[in-house]
Amino acid sequence: MPPPPPDASTDAGTEPVAQEPATESCAADRADVQDTLDLRLPDELSALFGVSGATEAPGAYAGHIGTDARTAVRAPVAPASASSADDLLDNVIDWGPATTSAGVFQLVPVRIERDLPLISRWMNDPAVAAFWELAGPDAVTEAHLRDQIGGDGRSVPCLGVLDGTPMSYWEVYRADLDALARHYPARPHDTGLHLLIGGVADRGRGLGTSLLRAVADLVLDHRASCARVIAEPDLRNTPSVSAFLSAGFRFAAEVDLPDKRAALMVRDRALRAVL
Repeated sequence: MPPPPPDASTDAGTEPVAQEPATESCAADRADVQDTLDLRLPDELSALFGVSGATEAPGAYAGHIGTDARTAVRAPVAPASASSADDLLDNVIDWGPATTSAGVFQLVPVRIERDLPLISRWMNDPAVAAFWELAGPDAVTEAHLRDQIGGDGRSVPCLGVLDGTPMSYWEVYRADLDALARHYPARPHDTGLHLLIGGVADRGRGLGTSLLRAVADLVLDHRASCARVIAEPDLRNTPSVSAFLSAGFRFAAEVDLPDKRAALMVRDRALRAVL
């Protein structure tokens, strides 16, 4: 998959993902890099089949997406049909909806011909572009999406659909198989999240926190082999860091990534009932 965006924030319009224990320093993360580089999952990799669950099943989201997330056609989100094969993320398309304090929410894998105009418009919002760096013509965002959809299944781009309206963009990815794993002591099946909230009206009112908690729970509910959900927001993006903390993630360390200094945030399966 392409390298993680410089940031993704609940309020500024983005939210990424990365992680490790709060007691470990950035230096400790670097000391453990050698172990992460040796991580191999040959059984899973050999089971890959062409394009993974990043494609959308018929009926997962019906209707044309309008120019604005809040004026988009409201269409029911029907459960995706079960897939007969596993992928690296245990079939995100089959995870189904989650009930949140804001309404019924579902991750719907991106379909470029339908979703590109909306996602590209979000990426050109200055508050989003400052962290995602995907502003420009539609082709810029399209290339970013196609790198994932046409990849090996380690990253799945999705629309976040709330009560039938697409209002956010997500990337669910295997942090342990990503370049990010070189920068922290990754564990097998660590699952990362990137997020941007599309509409200005949806930012700054705690919606990101509710959705982050819901999606982290979806990961832990549907990926039995995953013990941790990871995020790596830019340290400068304080609304994003705050949203992760409020959603049950803990601050693990500061991490120097190629394009930013990040806060490594972790939501542990073992602590999900108390955080």
